[in-house]
Amino acid sequence: MTSSRQMVERRRHKRFRAPKGLFALLRPGYTKVGSVVDMGMSGLAFRYVARGESLNGSHVEIFMIGDGFYPGKVPIKIISDVEVVAGTPSSRFTMRQCAVRFSELTPQQKAEIERFIESLSVGEA
Repeated sequence: MTSSRQMVERRRHKRFRAPKGLFALLRPGYTKVGSVVDMGMSGLAFRYVARGESLNGSHVEIFMIGDGFYPGKVPIKIISDVEVVAGTPSSRFTMRQCAVRFSELTPQQKAEIERFIESLSVGEA
């Protein structure tokens, strides 16, 4: 029996730590933009500043400043959206971490994400 503190790993693909400068933009509209924490072939997690509005989106745009990495609009399903404990108790901002699963990657998107993971990831998450 699994205790409530243990998480069962359900991912099919490994996640890799993202380098600084990798961002995710949740769409449609401009709902959330945040820094990517980790990414794999099946999804990613990013942190963003919460402003009280509800989280929604049908695709994510991933981009890296100065690298040219941009696999286009990637269809997603939001898996989780949890509050991240702030480093300082006096912080005025609420940070959240959103995990998404990629829905249907095109062959070009798969190749671009694979290239990114092989060349720019910082190691396993």
